[in-house]
Amino acid sequence: MWRVNDPVRYLATIPSPSQGVWHLGPIPIRAYAVCILLGIVAACAIAEVRLRRRGAPKWMVLDIAVWAVPFGIIGARIYHVITSPEGYFGSGPDASPVKALYIWEGGLGIWGAVAGGALGAWFSCRRLGVPLSLVADAAAPGLPVAQAIGRIGNWFNNELHGGHTDLPWALNVYKYDLAQGKAVADTNGNPELLPGGPFHPTFLYELVWNLGVALLVWLADRRFKLGRGRAFALYVMAYTVGRFWIENLRIDSAHLFLGMRVNSWVSILVFLGALLYFVRVRGPQEHIRVGDDGTLTVVTAAGDPIPWKGATPAAAVGSAPESTAEAPPPDDVGSDADEAPKADDAPADDAPVAEEAPEPATASTSPSDAEDSAGAETK
Repeated sequence: MWRVNDPVRYLATIPSPSQGVWHLGPIPIRAYAVCILLGIVAACAIAEVRLRRRGAPKWMVLDIAVWAVPFGIIGARIYHVITSPEGYFGSGPDASPVKALYIWEGGLGIWGAVAGGALGAWFSCRRLGVPLSLVADAAAPGLPVAQAIGRIGNWFNNELHGGHTDLPWALNVYKYDLAQGKAVADTNGNPELLPGGPFHPTFLYELVWNLGVALLVWLADRRFKLGRGRAFALYVMAYTVGRFWIENLRIDSAHLFLGMRVNSWVSILVFLGALLYFVRVRGPQEHIRVGDDGTLTVVTAAGDPIPWKGATPAAAVGSAPESTAEAPPPDDVGSDADEAPKADDAPADDAPVAEEAPEPATASTSPSDAEDSAGAETK
């Protein structure tokens, strides 16, 4: 058992913050929210750099983020509430459906964030006229970086730790009041440690793992030029492997299915889906070519057009759509404006009339003769 009077153990143990919220006047500044926002900024910055290197116009990531970020946050919260409903719809004294809106108290599920963010990004990509796979591959290394930064917010909230351990990097955890944003104090006013510690710092394990995932995806994409969403699939596979073993170290309350935590089952299923996609889908790395009129065309790194389902026929062949407003209709060919003779070249009154149209068919004309005359006219 660890004791405070053990100086070696005390110096080796990772401390937890006793406070996670500060007030700027009447406005609370919560460390958890700051970490989430910093993670979003980091992911957008990485995606923007990668999109520009693939030919995208400047700040295109902002057009996507304005939809993906809100959808991702909403999806993350919905997933958390569905998988942990007892804090919102349970019979406990503190359970309340209204608390589902208190995202600053923590509780954002990564799978809901990915699903919701993908839905928002898809909607934005449809409006911009680019495939979702291009954006997903560009964002793939930045997403685990964002998750790593977000895990620091869990550290401030004294949450998501594992069981007891005597390892040198064990974590001290306080009894924490999420509503107040600070540790519970004892009778002497000192923050009170959670009994049973120190604990596995699972937030730190996932932070380090996610940074490794980001490096893996970046190196693999740089080496193999992954396209058609395969870089994103690689990120999902690598993340789920780490999430599986880290999830099984955690001791926070969770629903079980067949003796295993639900998030562990989800990790297995998502991994298999990403693996199937990665193996079956093939295609070149997607880039963007911006036309003189601002039209976006999906091309390979060599500039060859890449057809995709959401592209217009003109965009699919690498050219801007031709305007039909200026093209004259077939009946205007040879119009008076182009074919009218000059005044001094006008024919004389007694000039013979050109034999242009056949005489109308009379009653004695056979149907076959009429058809031959009409056919000669349109040839």
